[in-house]
Formats: sequence, structure tokens, C-alpha cells
Amino acid sequence: MSEPSAAPRVAVVLGGGVGARLGLDIPKQLIKIAGRTILEHTLALLQAHPMVDEIVVMMAPGHLDAVRAMVRNGGYDKVTQIHEGAETRNHTSLKALETLPECSVLFHDAVRPLLSERIITECFEALERYDAVDVAIPSADTIIEIDPRDNTIRAIPQRSLLRRGQTPQAFRASVLRAAYELAMQDPEFTATDDCGVVLRYLPEVPIWVVTGDERNIKITDPIDVFLADKLFQLTSSFVPEGHSPEEYRAALDGKVVVVLGGSYGIGADIAALAGEHGATVETFSRSSTNTHVERRSDLVAVAEQVTEKHGRIDYVVATAGILPRGSLLETSEETIYAATDVNYLAPVFIAQVFYPHLQRTGGSLLLFTSSSYTRGRSGYSLYSSAKAAVVNLTQAWAEEWAESGVRVNCVNPERTGTPMRTKAFGEEPPHSLLDSRFVAEASIDVLLSEGTGHVLDLRQLDPLADPGGLGQDDLG
Repeated sequence: MSEPSAAPRVAVVLGGGVGARLGLDIPKQLIKIAGRTILEHTLALLQAHPMVDEIVVMMAPGHLDAVRAMVRNGGYDKVTQIHEGAETRNHTSLKALETLPECSVLFHDAVRPLLSERIITECFEALERYDAVDVAIPSADTIIEIDPRDNTIRAIPQRSLLRRGQTPQAFRASVLRAAYELAMQDPEFTATDDCGVVLRYLPEVPIWVVTGDERNIKITDPIDVFLADKLFQLTSSFVPEGHSPEEYRAALDGKVVVVLGGSYGIGADIAALAGEHGATVETFSRSSTNTHVERRSDLVAVAEQVTEKHGRIDYVVATAGILPRGSLLETSEETIYAATDVNYLAPVFIAQVFYPHLQRTGGSLLLFTSSSYTRGRSGYSLYSSAKAAVVNLTQAWAEEWAESGVRVNCVNPERTGTPMRTKAFGEEPPHSLLDSRFVAEASIDVLLSEGTGHVLDLRQLDPLADPGGLGQDDLG
């Protein structure tokens, strides 16, 4: 076992794959999911982890410029080196090792963008006691060993002893170097990962196993892209930074916030909270100012009024929405148009009208969705389908606006105690609902964050831990 060390902790991102199984002409790590490339999701989680001191990216040949632009535009200052990968996974790891000093090194697949902070922490903590660390999860399936000569079962290992390997894998750099030195002298050398190299050539070195996560999937086949996108929707890893009262005031002092739909509920709470923190807040709604968010002319008038009065617009929050209930077959044409106009067209018009103003201030647009966006719901299909569209728009606009500095994000609150919900569903037990003030506080954090293209889930329960969570209506 190794002794605790003050050596730097380096994360090596292995992105040498070319996406052949996905049938792409770009590396799979450059596919966009949830508003960002897969590689950028991976870089962001490593950049944010307090135990990662440096990041080294090993990228497929011919695509280093894309990584350099990503690092530059994304502010990933922990990235200290970007190199071409080698012809195999193991040779890419070895090439990375050659660039590193003595350190604790963590190797992670670029195409595992749903890695949790816990796993990174436990890997580095385990390196205080062990020289090599793997990450694996129990196998839910029975594993069989076949005889390649006739494709019959040769053995069925005991499932309780089997694990499915993931990344990251972590090492004392000197130990992994020693294993590779021996491996390179072996003409029969083959391995699929770095722990396999240590196990084969330094069998006396114990390899500790950190428990992985089912969500830490590797994007290899077309179905993995779909699954990863859904996992991002259901388990947003984006958590905006909280602030002290003094920090909120410093961030919002002199800023102008426009809240559309701010007469009650979450919108009113956001307006009140931003004002308490020193922002200048202007609220507009159908009931208070006769502002119809589905009318472009009304939005243009709002923008002109606010800029004439204050000279700038820094943040725009769009909470307006309507929730018609009932069978779609029995819904009138008038209701269909009204719901579509307010819930879908209004966010589009808001983005178009306010984008130039937000571009001038480097500002942010905040939209709202509902967990109903992940699955159409009987009884309010117009609402749930529009909320799915809002998520799609958020991600698309984040991509379109990436170079401009304008950020756009979306908050997905679990069912929240608001007048709109009460009108639709009647009185409900208060403990079963999120408090709208809590949602407002998180919304302010999103506005102040540097992230873009995110869907922030505000939940009382983890929907993947509690199967019943997916069935909850969270209409705000």
C-alpha cells in the first residue's frame, strides 16, 4: 500500500476513439448531448471537482483544434495539455504517462459524461492507501463463459463475485509506469484497460475497487446516445453555486431583471428575491400590466420600456404559462391555439426579442419546464408536449448562442405550490409540494451561474432511485 502523498492529482481524459460504431465522420466525444459535446460534459465535471489539479486530454488525431477551442471558450483552466491519442487504448495511456511527473493519475473515458463527483473523490481517497484503483458495478446478469470452438457454455462463474468494469481507473503514476515497462517487453502483450496491465505484470500490487454507478455509461453504440440524453434530462448534474447574502447583492447590484409572468407564484417570488438582493426588477403579466407574452408586439414594448427607463437588461425570466386540462379530443380549437401560443410560441418570441439586449450585457435567459416533458401525460398533453419543446429550445439556443456570451437555462421543478397548480389540481398536502420560494432561490442561482444549456431538476426524490418519482405531476 502507498503512503499519503502531496503529489498533484491529474485527470487524463481518454478521447482517442473515432466513433466507428456510431457511423460518424467525427469522434463520438464531439457529439452533442444536452446542449454540449460529450467531451465538454466530461471536462466540466473534472474541472469542477476540487480534488483534480490538472487535466490532460488525449484526443483523436486531426481534432485537437476542436478541443483547444472548447477549452478556450469554456474556461477550462485546469487543462494543461492536449495531445493526440495513439493507435490503441493502452498506447494512449502510455503516451499520457510519458508527459506526467510523479502524481496521482486518474484515467477516464471521454465518452462517460455522467461520472459522479463521489466516484472521483473515492478514487483519489483510495490512492492514499493503494497504488491502483478500479471502478466497477455488480453484474445484474448471469455471465457465461463459452467454448469458442463450438459456442457452447464452458462455465458459469458465481455472479456475486463478478463486477462490470467502468472508468475512471486511478494509479500512482510510478506504479503504472513500471507495469507498462514490463508490458512493452512482452511480445504477447494485450489488455483492454490499465488495471489489467497492473494485474498482469505487477500481480503483487493490490487493486482496490470503488463502487461505480449504473448511470456512468459509456457511449459506444447509437442507443447509448439516446440513453445518455435521457439520463441528462432525468438526473441533471448541473448544480449552480449558492451565494451568501453579500455575494448575491454584489452580483445583482445595478442589474436589471425582467420577469414575464411575475404577478404570482414562482415568478413573483423570483422578482421579490432579486429585488431583496439589490436588483432592479420589472415584472409583466397579463393580469398586472396587460402584457401578453405570446404577442411579439407586447414583448417589444416591454423591452423598449425597460431599456428606456434603465438603459439595459441583464436577465430575463419567463414563467408565464397556462395549463388546460381535459381530453385532447374534446379540447376546443381556441384552447389549443391559446396553450400553444403561451407555452411554446411565447418562449420563442421572448428569445428573439430579448436576445440583442442580453448580448449587450452578457446576460441570461431563464425558462421553465416540468417533469411532464419527459413523458406525455394524459389530461394535459398540450402542456406536457410544450414543456418538452422548451427543453429542446433551451439546448438548441445554448448551442446557437455559445459564441455570444448569452446564456440560456431551464429550471424543472417538482410539483410546486403555486396558484396555477391549485387551480388545476385543487388543494394538496403542503408537504407533498416544493415551496415556490425555494424554487425562486435556485432560479436566482441559475441566472448568476456561468452555465448554459442546462436543465436544473429541483426534486424531493431521485426519480431513478424511486420508480414512483416519474409518475409525479410537478406542474408549477
